Amino acid sequence: MEELENQIDTATEYSNIAMAYVIEYGPKVVLAILTLIIGLWVIKLITKGARKGMDKRNFDPSLSPFLITVLGMLLKVMLVISVIGMVGIEVTSFIAVLGAAGLAIGLALQGTLQNFAGGVVILLLKPFKVGDVINAKGYLGSVKEIQIFYTIISTFDKKTVYVPNGSLANSDMTNLSQDEVKRNAWTFGIAYGDDYDKAKEVLQRLIDEDERILKDPESFIALESLGDSSVNIVVRAWSTAGDLWPVHFDMNEKVYKEFAKEGLNIPFPQMDVHLHKDN
Repeated sequence: MEELENQIDTATEYSNIAMAYVIEYGPKVVLAILTLIIGLWVIKLITKGARKGMDKRNFDPSLSPFLITVLGMLLKVMLVISVIGMVGIEVTSFIAVLGAAGLAIGLALQGTLQNFAGGVVILLLKPFKVGDVINAKGYLGSVKEIQIFYTIISTFDKKTVYVPNGSLANSDMTNLSQDEVKRNAWTFGIAYGDDYDKAKEVLQRLIDEDERILKDPESFIALESLGDSSVNIVVRAWSTAGDLWPVHFDMNEKVYKEFAKEGLNIPFPQMDVHLHKDN
């Protein structure tokens, strides 16, 4: 009987302690949860408004996604610290614990931090911007977005590629949009015995007829080499970046048709096989 009374007293004591905690911290926890929910909603509105404001002011599209992400992260960290303080946890101690945890996480996520640093470098030095055509890490395409950790490239065959900013900032990269004027280079072969001067005249005529090819810098035509089965003529011509590939493909087609009309042969490798019959 005495043991039962002790158990009842212990249960009552625990119940009183729990009730005291509920009375003391219950309203704080409820208020903290409400603050967290409302705070996340407000942060969403703030970041959405900031994005719209940047778009209206024609803010650099390369910077806006990065800054919006950083702004959202900072506001969320501040919100979490405020909510923890409302519950009654010492904020100073929490920040110290958070710093230690951040150091441990940083050591574990060195690659991610490197990507973050790479994104900062890209946005500060601006080797490319949103809309530029770049060739990097084996991918050729248009820069769709520069995020905090990754750069999104849309390739010409409609693939979306996420390239880590760390590797992108520390490797070779070609920006094909940085200069407005681009040079096309072709090598056309004619057969040995064909009229070289005539081939040169046909090529020059095709260049002069194409209005997309610039007069300055001047185009260049020369005999490049005497190959195993062809006389190779190099042609170099300049155009704007937007006309680069259309000019390239059109010239290939025109040369193929015009050479045939002018009796100029485009050779291809051949092999002669001689059979000897033993007597």
